[in-house]
Amino acid sequence: MAAVDVIVNNLVTLWRIPAVRQNFHWIFLLISVVGSILKELQLVPQTYFSSSRNALNVYFVKASWGWTLLLLTPFLLLSNSSFSRSAYFLGRRLLSLAVATAVWYVCTETFFYIEDATGSCFETDAADVLKKEFTTKVSCRQAGFRWHGYDISGHSFILAYSALFIVEETAPMASLKTASISALPKLVLNLLYVALNLIVIIWVWMFACTSVYFHDPSHKLLGTVCALLGWHLTYRVWYLKPLSPGLPPQRHPKEQKQHA
Repeated sequence: MAAVDVIVNNLVTLWRIPAVRQNFHWIFLLISVVGSILKELQLVPQTYFSSSRNALNVYFVKASWGWTLLLLTPFLLLSNSSFSRSAYFLGRRLLSLAVATAVWYVCTETFFYIEDATGSCFETDAADVLKKEFTTKVSCRQAGFRWHGYDISGHSFILAYSALFIVEETAPMASLKTASISALPKLVLNLLYVALNLIVIIWVWMFACTSVYFHDPSHKLLGTVCALLGWHLTYRVWYLKPLSPGLPPQRHPKEQKQHA
């Protein structure tokens, strides 16, 4: 598995570059703005990814939070336990998964509520024949009609937020690459790390596709801003406080202070 070690080392080196880690979040705002301009000017040709039925959207994006948790949960347990096996420490770090899930749930449910509250049911996409008897998006679509409301881009939100979440929680890998870990756990950790980085690439790519092919500019921008706020208020504000899950450890296990 020497090839996996090489890939891991290259990825760790990349993420240790201050400019890359510190400015990663700005990529989403840049892509959202530039992509929206390209879409409005119709400068991007139709491709395989301009269809919502493309494989990445169907099998990955629509279950994006599930993929994120599926890969990140075992990684978090393995990486953080190399710093401390304290139940209190690991419990706090696992709490970050619950917090992130709560942010995802509250934001997406709010987006659904806003679309319902601001929308109306129409016979076609042209929005010329109003169907007043249908007052919710679900009932409207079940009847075969079209619901038009303020549709904040859930794709822009979840893809940006998931990528930022993964980058934050995989930071300990920079301290673990030379740590004394037995062969099997190290192999599993390395494979999970590579998979998580691959998922980040997919999320960024699909975020770009969303920006150039789907939604109105304000819908995408607002979804992106919500993702950045969710990340900033946790990892840059709350997690710096004592009563919080805390930031992921980023020092060598021998240098890590003993947790209660």
